[in-house]
Amino acid sequence: MTSKLREGFTTGSAATGAALAALQLLRMGCAPAEVHVPLPPFDAEPQGRDSNIFTPRGWLQLPVANCAPGPAPELVAAWNAGTSARSDPPPQGIIRAAHASIIKDGGDDPDATSGARITATVVEHVAAQQHADLADLGSIIIKGGPGVGRVTLPGLPVPVGQAAVNPVPRQQITLALQAWERQRGNVPNGAQAGTQEGHTALTVFVSVPEGAQLAQKTFNPRLGIEGGISILGTQGTVRPFSHAAWKATIEQGLSVAAATGCRSICLTTGRRSERLLMERNPLLPARCFVQVADFAKFSLHAAGLLGFERIVWGCFFGKLVKLAQGHAYTHAQNATLDMQALAQMARAANATSAEAVGRCITAAHALELLLADKAGPRVLEQVARQAVRTAQNFAGCPVSLHLFHTDGRELLAL
Repeated sequence: MTSKLREGFTTGSAATGAALAALQLLRMGCAPAEVHVPLPPFDAEPQGRDSNIFTPRGWLQLPVANCAPGPAPELVAAWNAGTSARSDPPPQGIIRAAHASIIKDGGDDPDATSGARITATVVEHVAAQQHADLADLGSIIIKGGPGVGRVTLPGLPVPVGQAAVNPVPRQQITLALQAWERQRGNVPNGAQAGTQEGHTALTVFVSVPEGAQLAQKTFNPRLGIEGGISILGTQGTVRPFSHAAWKATIEQGLSVAAATGCRSICLTTGRRSERLLMERNPLLPARCFVQVADFAKFSLHAAGLLGFERIVWGCFFGKLVKLAQGHAYTHAQNATLDMQALAQMARAANATSAEAVGRCITAAHALELLLADKAGPRVLEQVARQAVRTAQNFAGCPVSLHLFHTDGRELLAL
C-alpha cells in the first residue's frame, strides 16, 4: 500500500506567516513559536463600510524559525550598501521594525525553493499622503528585499520594476495582517489607516537570504526576473506534482515570450530536448523556449491562441509516437504507447523490423530497430507527419517539428 504524498506550502504562505510573526513581536513584544496563516482564495464578506472582512479557504499552522527585533540582517546590509537593485529602499520616518523567518516546506513536491528561509520584515513608519504601490490595500505596503527577484520583462502578473511577489501572496499578506490588527483594535473598521496625516503605516519587506542562488535553479532568469526567487502561490499549499503548477509555469513562459515580441516559440518536453533545440536556433533568446513536459495539447493550444508566427515542437521518439497517436497528455501513467499501431506503420513502409517493433516494450528499443532498417527513415517520417497533424489540431495553426535521438542527433525536421 502506497503512502499518501505529503502536501507542503507555498512561498506566499511562508512570507505571510513570517510577516504575522514579525507583527506580533512588533505589537506585543514577544515572539510566537507558531502562527496561523489564512489560505487563499478569499471570499469577501462586506459588512457595512468594512471591506476588509474575508473568509479564507482554510488555515495553516506554521512553525516560526526565528523572530527578532529590527530589520532582517540581509535587509540592513542592502540598505547600508545602497544597493537598490537588491532591495526596495527603506521608508521614511521609521518608528520601529521586527523580522521573522519561516522555512518553506514543499512537502513531497520537487521544488527548488523547498527548505529556503523566507523572511519578512515589518516596518512601522509615518504614513505618506498617498501610496502608489502595487499592493496598497489599507495601510499595508508590500516590498521586496534581497533574494526576491525583480521583474524586468512584461507579460508577468507583476509590473516591470516591482519585486516578484505575485498578486495573491500580496493579498494573502495584506489580509492576514489587517485581520490580526483589527482583532486587537489597532485598525478601526472602515478606516484606510496610513492614508491620513498623522497615521502610521506598515511596510512588509520580503527577503530570502539564499534567493539569488536558488533562482538559478528556477525559470526566473529566463522570465526576466532578476536577482532572486518569486513569492508565489494561488492556493497557499502545494499539492505534490501539481498539474496546475506546471500549467501556470507554461502559461507564464508563453506570456513573457509573447509580451516581449518573440515571433517564434519553441516547445520542448524537457531540458535535453530544449538544449538540442536551442543549438539549432542559436539566434533566438532563451525566453522563446518553454519546457512543457507532458502537457502537449494544453501548451500547443495556449501557444496557438497567442498568435506566434512560428511554433516549434522538439522531442524524443517516445513523446513523438504518443503525439502521433493523439495523446493530449503524454505521461507514461496516462498515455500508453500503442506498439501495434507503430508496427502497422512499419509494415505499411515495408520495414523488415515491423514484427519485432510490435513486440517492443519501449519506444527506445523500437527506434533502434527502425534506425537499423532500410525502411526506417520512411517510418520515422510517417510517424512525425502524423504527430505534426496532431500538434496542428491542438494549436489551430502550423507547427514545425524536430525529432532528436537521446545521443544528441537530429533524426528529422519537418
